[in-house]
Amino acid sequence: MKKIVLIGSGGSGKSTLARKLGDVTQLPVYHLDALHWKPGWVPTPEGEWDRFQRELVQNDKWIIDGNYGRTLDIRLSEADTIIFFDLSRWITTYRIIKRRIMYHGKSRPDLTEGCPEQLDLQFIKWVWNFRKEKRPAIIEKLKNYSKTKKIILLKTPAAADLLITRLKENKPIESSIL
Repeated sequence: MKKIVLIGSGGSGKSTLARKLGDVTQLPVYHLDALHWKPGWVPTPEGEWDRFQRELVQNDKWIIDGNYGRTLDIRLSEADTIIFFDLSRWITTYRIIKRRIMYHGKSRPDLTEGCPEQLDLQFIKWVWNFRKEKRPAIIEKLKNYSKTKKIILLKTPAAADLLITRLKENKPIESSIL
């Protein structure tokens, strides 16, 4: 595990797990939200964003968390391990609301300074409908990579904790069956 991608709904725990994985593996961690958004929630232009990601994945070691579906294949094609958070909508929706309260008026650690935590109806709907609207295409994409990549499906928060425990104990990490 030297090139790890973490994907899943907002509020699934991608950034938290990325930090923990970075601590255990000593791999550099890249939070796409922090790299994509400039202060004031200004997005990086598409061409620049695509070039940046293509260059980033050429590094020998990394952990990258974030969805950004349009450019997902850039990361998946270069990863050796893909971790997909497949949590219930109740958990992820609760977490984004909790996160909004915790970071009210502040930027969270995995975001650029000057991007205070925000929550709008569009994002809530995206998180609530993620499993129905986004998951099927992600699962199909992961099936295409299943012969060449280690794919880990996390269906509960406890599964993420177990993954960290297994890594700390130097136990083998098996691919999940899709």
